[in-house]
Formats: sequence, structure tokens, C-alpha cells
Amino acid sequence: MIETRSDIRNIAIIAHVDHGKTTLVDGMLKQSKVFRDSANVGERILDSNALERERGITILAKNTAVTWGGIKINIVDTPGHADFGGEVERVLNMVDGALLLIDAVEGPMPQTRFVLRKALALNLRVIVVINKVDRAASRLDEVLNETFDLFIELGATDAQAEFPVVYAIGLTGNAGYAAETLTGDLTPLFETIIKEIPGPSVDHDAPAKMLVTTLDYDNYKGQIGVARLLSGTIRKGMNVARITPQGERSVGKIEYLFTHHNLARQEVDEVTAGDILAFSGIDDVGISDTIGDIGMEEGLPPISVEEPTVRMTFGVNTSPFAGREGKSGWGTSRRLRQRLFDETRVNVALRVADGDSPDRFVVSGRGELHLGILIETMRREGYEFDVSRPEVIFHEDPDTGETMEPIEEVHVDVVESLAGTVVELMGARRGQMIDMVTENGTTFLKYLVPTRALLGFRSQFMRSTSGMGQMHSIFHGYEPVSGPVPNRQFGSLVAWEDGMATSYGLTNAQERGSLFIGPGVDVYEGMVVGEHIRAEDLAVNVAKMKHLTNHRAKPTEKDFGLTPPRNLSLDDCIEFLAEDELLEVTPQSLRIRKRILSNDLRQKEVKRRETMIAG
Repeated sequence: MIETRSDIRNIAIIAHVDHGKTTLVDGMLKQSKVFRDSANVGERILDSNALERERGITILAKNTAVTWGGIKINIVDTPGHADFGGEVERVLNMVDGALLLIDAVEGPMPQTRFVLRKALALNLRVIVVINKVDRAASRLDEVLNETFDLFIELGATDAQAEFPVVYAIGLTGNAGYAAETLTGDLTPLFETIIKEIPGPSVDHDAPAKMLVTTLDYDNYKGQIGVARLLSGTIRKGMNVARITPQGERSVGKIEYLFTHHNLARQEVDEVTAGDILAFSGIDDVGISDTIGDIGMEEGLPPISVEEPTVRMTFGVNTSPFAGREGKSGWGTSRRLRQRLFDETRVNVALRVADGDSPDRFVVSGRGELHLGILIETMRREGYEFDVSRPEVIFHEDPDTGETMEPIEEVHVDVVESLAGTVVELMGARRGQMIDMVTENGTTFLKYLVPTRALLGFRSQFMRSTSGMGQMHSIFHGYEPVSGPVPNRQFGSLVAWEDGMATSYGLTNAQERGSLFIGPGVDVYEGMVVGEHIRAEDLAVNVAKMKHLTNHRAKPTEKDFGLTPPRNLSLDDCIEFLAEDELLEVTPQSLRIRKRILSNDLRQKEVKRRETMIAG
């Protein structure tokens, strides 16, 4: 018999990046007395991953739970960045409602549209939380109207469009039913969740069944699956059936069983339908696997995730410095292949395929940031490898046979005086303007731009707007290929020979461009050491020593004219890569290099290509 559990609420917190989701969860945890009042827990408690803390973004969906008025509220904090949309799509399958956070100044943004569309499609009850109402330029009425318009535009039903609204300051843990009457705590938010979000509908008498939506790993308990139990009861020690999305069936045993309580997993003996649980004992469990009663014959519908739009080639490190800095034995093709395919088990938006040689693998994802996070994670684990320049994934229209390319919807906020610069930049990238509004000295522009025109564009955008512009994008769809787009404007300065960079060699080289390295850095032939001031590449001898003369002088090397090098981050390196270059990634270093290291062979290859084009 189907019934509704009144003692549980399952909610997700969804929003555009940096609209305050994780900070609001912090406030909810603190006010539900998860911590002692004297505990020093810091900010963004759930962003426990080192990369998340460094970048100030949420990458992985997190599960937690609080108790309010005797009712357990399971909370899932989700990423806000479009590149991690796969995380959002998975966890929305576990909940009955969502808190949609909207910044009181920015209003609905590209990722707001994405996450709201997913929530409405799953018929979730949505509570709108207008956050950061204390900001000086907040536009509460306009933001609320824009949010309502977005609901209607996305096809919300009459019931969905009549959403409850709570006003909040997540940073101080303050909420109210109106912006002028904040209560000093989050009680109005908790009350609205209890009142508006329905309890889970369950059938306690039916056989146990659940769909795995998240994976974790514990050194002692092994592979851990996270799911919401849809029906029946799961017990510790119970034998269960596992059915994969491909229909493969196997049998396993629940060795450990947990529910979420505050920030920790709490070991329990049984879980009844409606709750979110974690379990271990089935080592090869994967996302979208159905786990249930031993007599189960059919699996649940698998989680559908939008296809990747960008790919890069990962390969074994073939530079002269290979094996110097990574963990011993971790640079082999077998180890690299295993690590990449293991990632697809937990990262559902990622695709991995074997490349054109045994030591190359094609990795496809949602965007540069999605793939960049994987690269950074692997280098911190001790891997060394190289990656190619990102490229978009083209599709062929099945009806017309026409080649189609991914298009991004791009939202730009910039000071009014720089709007012309942005219009010029976007026009050169075949951007199609669909909206332009100026308010309070800020211009808001909306464009449709080919994804390939945005690869490597972010750093140029930041330079052109003097760091005063914001750009957000989200996948829009596929359209016929629109023609050529601008490539990198400047060539590379390439090391002429192996050796150690000297101040003398670098001082001479910097007259030809900007440098990426300083004195005392080991270089090899074919390694990129800077950016040329012209469009073509130039080989330079940065290891050149000053010739000795008969004049006796103090043996010091001239370096007073040497400009400090540009320190490129991983994102900068990926954006800088040219088609004939690779990025060598190790736990200690990031080195841009030419695919063909020998200067002589590379020049011959350039001439061969020019001859082919001319012919």
C-alpha cells in the first residue's frame, strides 16, 4: 500500500554558481545544533575536497541530514557550475523537492535555468530562496518577477508556478517571509520546507528496490553506494540482487548499512523506504545500478545524462623528463587507462574511449573545467601524463547529413564603458546577440556562441575587461557549423636545446615575448618556455651561457633586466595549448611542449604541410 512518510523530507539545494548554496547549508547545520556553539568549523563545511576549497566552488554533490522539530531533513548540496551538471542530474532523482537559490542582485542566471528545468521535469516541489538580500544593489521585486517568468518559460504547471518564497542572508543564517522582516535565524526556511515539501511516497510492503545515484570509497569498507530506498526494507547482512543498466544480473550481500545524520554516516541495522542510505559489500556496484530484493527481475530506468560537448586526448608522458616526478609505475598506459575508466563509474557525465594508439585515450566531458578538475585530481594522486588541446564534439544531423556543432548560451555582465569591447569580442567569435540591457552602470548581454569559439577564450576575456567582466555559459543545443573562428593570436617561444635556463639566455629571449619560466629551470628541446610577440613559433636558446673574455670581472650573471615569468595555472595552460602542442602534467610541474620535440623535424613537418596545402 502506498503511503506518505511524514517524518522525513528529502531536498536538494540547486542554484547558479556562487549564489550561496553551500553557505546556506552551513547555516542550516549550525542552527540545527550539529555543532557545539563553541566549535570552530570554518566556512563551507561541505566543500571538504581540497580543490573545492581552493576554487571556492562545489564540484561533488554532498549528502547530509539535520533534524528539525522531530522531522529528519535529508539535504543534498549540488554543484552550481554547468560543467558539473551530471552531478545535479543524478541527485535530483533522490529528492522530492528543491530549494532554488537566487541572488538578490544577479537574479536567474544560466545555470539557474538548467537546474530548474531538471527539477520541473521531475515534478519536484520548488521553494524559491532569494538570497543575499543585504547586498547594496539588491532588486528584490525584479528578481522575483524574473524568476516567475523563468518558471513559465520552462513550462511549469500552475501548481509549480505558485512557488513559496523565502528571503535570506545565508552568510549570517538569517531568513524571513519578507525581506524587511528577517527573524534573525533560519526558522522560516525550516518551517517552509516542512510545510511545502511533501514526504516521500513509499510502499513498505513491496520488495526492496533502489537506484544507485552516487559512489564513494572507504579504505576499510570498500566501495560505497548511495541511493534512496524506494520501497520495502533493506537490512544489514541481507542478500540482494544487482541489475546494471545493460541488464546484467548478479547477487551480493549488504555488509554495511548507513544513513546520514548531520555531517557523518551513522551505521544502522535496517532502513525503511523513503530514506537516503549508503551501503557497502558489492564491490563492482556502479551508478544507475538497481539494488533490491533477491527475487527482483527488472531494474529501474537508468539516470539519463546529457552528452559531453568537449574532448581531450590523455596519453602516456613521452617527454625527456618522464618518470622524474610521478609515482613509480604510475605512468604506464595500463595504469592510466584503468584510472580513466574507473572515473567513469562515479563521473556519469564523462566518457572514455581508447585512442588511435595503445597509449592514448579520448576523454569527453561537459567543458574545459570538467576535464580540468579531472586532470588536477589525477596529478595530485601521483599520476603523470600528457593531454592535448580541447576540441568540440561535432554531430551529424541524421536527416540532412549536415555537420552540427554545440552552441553555448553565454551571459556577460560588464561595466557599461566596456560593453563595446565585449560586443567586438563576441562578434569575432560568431556570437549572435539575443539580449542587451543596461542597469545601474552595468550592461548585461546574452549571446549564442559556438562552443569551439569559447575554448581558450576566458583568459582573453578577463584581460580585455581588466578583470571587471563576468561570463557564464550553458549548453544551448546543436546548430550547423558556422565557419572559422579566431585561433590563438601569438605563437610560442620554444626551447632550442636541453639544459638549464640561465639569466643570460632568458634576458635575450624575453625581447621576443613573455616568459613562462625563470632561471635555474631544467628545459628540454621542444619545450614551450614563453609566448612569442608574433603569430609564428620561434626557437630560442634559454640555456645559453655568457661567453668568457680575457677581462677579469666579478663572476656574476646579469639578471637585473629580467622580467618575472608568467606563472600559468592549469586552466591557463589548457587555454594556451595550440593544436601541435601537448601539456605535460606531473604532480610537481605543468610543462607545455610541442608534439614533435626536435626543432629540425618540426620545421620539416611544417614545410610538408605547407606544400600539401599549396598543392
